[in-house]
Amino acid sequence: MCLGTDADPRDLMMITTTDAVIMKRLARFGFSFKRGGVHTARTLMLNELSRLFACVSSPDAGVEDYSRAIVQGNCLDKPTGETRRLSRKHLKDLYGLDSSLLVFRGLRYFWECEEAGRPLMALLCAFSRDPLLRAGVPFIFSFYEGQAVGRIQLEAFIDGLEPKRFSPVTLTSLAQNLNSTWTQSGHLCGRARKVRSKPVATPGAAAYALFLSYISGDRGVFMVESEFSRLLDCSQSQVIELAQAASLNGWMVFKHISDVVEVAFPRIIHPQELE
Repeated sequence: MCLGTDADPRDLMMITTTDAVIMKRLARFGFSFKRGGVHTARTLMLNELSRLFACVSSPDAGVEDYSRAIVQGNCLDKPTGETRRLSRKHLKDLYGLDSSLLVFRGLRYFWECEEAGRPLMALLCAFSRDPLLRAGVPFIFSFYEGQAVGRIQLEAFIDGLEPKRFSPVTLTSLAQNLNSTWTQSGHLCGRARKVRSKPVATPGAAAYALFLSYISGDRGVFMVESEFSRLLDCSQSQVIELAQAASLNGWMVFKHISDVVEVAFPRIIHPQELE
């Protein structure tokens, strides 16, 4: 079962028993299939995530450690207790903030490996956890590099998925926040006028994309072709080259011979989790 870059999001209303079992398993790893999403209120929050990770340096930190840093320590420099609590909630919803969740543990591991790929890593994690972000992927990828991307067009696309689900005010806010997220990840550029652009795909980002593909159940060449790898916005041959570079750096194990692809993440996935 894919998370939804190719499938019509309306199909998610027709969940089979098998899908439900798979979703329950993936939820244990940190994937989320909740109907709502952070993007009605916030964006990717890349700057806040960066500040939080700089403040909480331990990769083994738990959700309580991140919570204390945000609320008691005010590491995000928010003016009131309420805004601190809201920031904590939104960051937890987007990223998990719990090292027991594989999705988040992988993010934290590759985040420390490499700085240049962090915008894409954040997007990949948020994509795994925010259905509203997933729903907008086909829209963004329908534009070619250099083409203008209008907010009103995005509003129409979202409204077309589930007509009248969102009020006009919420729809506008959602579209603005999604456009901001895609700008932070590098898929869009510009301020008032958004233009489709190419993000910076790096070995660390590619390794994290393959990691998410692997724990979601993909194997072999399907990992290179997965919805996570496509978010890198580069060719499959480039994904392989980036993964090979990540393997040389010791961040993962990547073997590619002809159409055979094998990966391993011994520094992230515990032996009992492999079962």
